[in-house]
Amino acid sequence: MKQVKHWQDPVNAVAGAWLIVSPWVLGFSDMTPAMWAMVATGIVLGAVALGATFVPRQWEEWTEVALAAWLAVSPWVAGFRGVEAALVNAVLVAAVILVLALWVLVTDKDYLGHAIDRPAH
Repeated sequence: MKQVKHWQDPVNAVAGAWLIVSPWVLGFSDMTPAMWAMVATGIVLGAVALGATFVPRQWEEWTEVALAAWLAVSPWVAGFRGVEAALVNAVLVAAVILVLALWVLVTDKDYLGHAIDRPAH
């Protein structure tokens, strides 16, 4: 069995699963824009994170960064900033996704183009 290159990717897959179930767990499933923002983002995040787990590519991490940015602004864009549970969930999960994706991007020498190994001129 192939070893996982970045532990952050399975964690982001779990974050995607959380987003899918969170409207029901946190009690805002009746707020359609919030529910769909979470479910749709969770599905895409889960797919991208699972892909990154099994076939790591730099673009997948950048996609996770974009999903985190969307999730962070979604309460205002989709109009559910007044639903506190959904707002807090979106912002906190976005922060987790962003930190994990950026962590991979700045620590994986394959994604940095070996910039760390190059001598300074």
